[in-house]
This record gives sequence, C-alpha cells and structure tokens, in this order.
Amino acid sequence: MINFNSFHGTVTMISDFITGQNGEGEGCYKLMSVENGSGAIVNFVVSPTTYFVDHLMVAAGDKVTGYYDGNAPVPLIYPPQYRALVIVKDTPYQNVKVDYFDSQLESSDGQLRLNLSPYTQIVLTNGQHFSKNPTNRNLIVIYGAATKSIPAQTTPYRIIVWC
Repeated sequence: MINFNSFHGTVTMISDFITGQNGEGEGCYKLMSVENGSGAIVNFVVSPTTYFVDHLMVAAGDKVTGYYDGNAPVPLIYPPQYRALVIVKDTPYQNVKVDYFDSQLESSDGQLRLNLSPYTQIVLTNGQHFSKNPTNRNLIVIYGAATKSIPAQTTPYRIIVWC
C-alpha cells in the first residue's frame, strides 16, 4: 500500500533530469525544486507517469503540493529527492486530498470522509468513467467546502481513481 506523504510550497526551479546512459529518456524526466517558505526544500523527480491534477502546466513561481510514497527508498542527500506520484497546482476554492479511502470512504489518516452524490464525477486517471465502487482504493479527491468535524466530511466534485 502506498503511504502518501506530501510537501507544499513554491516551485523555484524546473530542470531536465537525466535518468539513463546514452541520453535515454532525455527530456522526459524533470527535477522540480519546491520551497515551503520556511527554508525547507524538496526536489521532486517528475516522470511521464506523474499525474498532474487537471493536467495543469506548472512553472517556477507556482504554488504546488507534491505527493510521494513515504515508504519508497530515497537517496540520503540534501535536499531530499522524492519521486512525484501526483502534483497539484494550487487553485482557488479547490481542495485536493490524495490518500487511500476505506470501505466507509474515510481517508487512511482519518481526516476526511466522503459523501457521494449523483453529481460526483468518478473517473480514472485517463479521464474515462469509473463504473465500480470507489471504496478501498487510492483516490485523488477534488472538493470544495468541508465540515469542521473530525473527520471532516465533504461531497466531492470529482474523484480520480488511482488504479
């Protein structure tokens, strides 16, 4: 199971990241440096499989949240370098939660519970309709307002199922 961790900040630099010998994959991988405003810096390795919510283009100066697998091995270097699974560009009036949601549609950290409505769009990462139940899966949840209870409850606009 993926242990989704996140880091939020401002993109300070995006550069090419060479992954193999003989220029294999040249231009397909990027290194995105993100600073959180308190001096902490993280470098995200962005691959062709990294999912960008709403497929938004990200540039230096943008505020983003990068999600990575907290259980994955990482090189012991500074700043830390993580393989980005999901990148979310900050958008007004939109919240995003990337996590595993159980049979009650509660996130693994117990912070968010989903209430589905007939208007909740449930799709795959390729944009196609998801026809099964989204419980017990890794989800990218896009929502607006939420209650102040614990767990917070919301009716999401869209759920992206991470198969």
